[in-house]
Amino acid sequence: MGIKFKIANKFSVGANEPLFFILGPCVIESEYMVMKTAEHIAELRERLRINVIFKSSYDKANRSSIKSFRGPGALMGLEILEKVKKEFALPILSDVHKEEEVELAEKVLDVIQIPAFLCRQTDLLVRAGQSEKPVNVKKGQFMAPWDMANVKEKILSTGNYQMMFTERGTTFGYNNLVVDMRSIPIMKGMDVPVVFDATHSVQLPGGLGHASGGQREFVEPLAKAAVAAGADGVFMEVHPNPEEALCDGPNSVKLAELEDILKKLLDIADAVGRRS
Repeated sequence: MGIKFKIANKFSVGANEPLFFILGPCVIESEYMVMKTAEHIAELRERLRINVIFKSSYDKANRSSIKSFRGPGALMGLEILEKVKKEFALPILSDVHKEEEVELAEKVLDVIQIPAFLCRQTDLLVRAGQSEKPVNVKKGQFMAPWDMANVKEKILSTGNYQMMFTERGTTFGYNNLVVDMRSIPIMKGMDVPVVFDATHSVQLPGGLGHASGGQREFVEPLAKAAVAAGADGVFMEVHPNPEEALCDGPNSVKLAELEDILKKLLDIADAVGRRS
């Protein structure tokens, strides 16, 4: 046991490394919003001395409604994310949905993310592994944590051991999720870093009929529990004004409240020996 690897040659994740964070808006709504959010996150990185990966999606391909905002698309979205990387020296993570997307994405992204609904797509996992970039796979809402061993095997078949798994809740009846914190040590037992997605775990999938709802008031307590349970990283989608967000607003953290939550999580990380 003890796998660790570097993110963009900036910091290591994995066994005995400090708690890290994946932060950013759900989707690229505009270049201005993304750059201002990244600026705020970069300032927090310096002030709190934390390791951060910036996340935003260029295409939300699994929205509830055909009318839902999906983002600017791969070409324009990756250009914006590349600007974030250059201006703020933040490693970049975003989703890929098809094998052919990886060829474009791997030129910009430092971490390739596989969405939860696609975590069993063999060809996509293999192509992501072939990028030789770290791959973050979100555990599907329909997956038991021990079933992620098959996901590991698929990526490992490419010779790429740089992978992490993300817990984001399990389907609990209709339009609801529940988090089983046992999944964190179970997946860590596969010798991969484990991330807890604190904002998607409080989502109410399709709960608004035309879109997903959410209960952001539970983000902080669940994130605290995950850090105490041994999570290597915490994923939170943040937005300057979640009430006006074009995607996942009900479960996103307000940017102005982010620092307070991070400080509390760092205190817990200190207590469990995960902060340098």
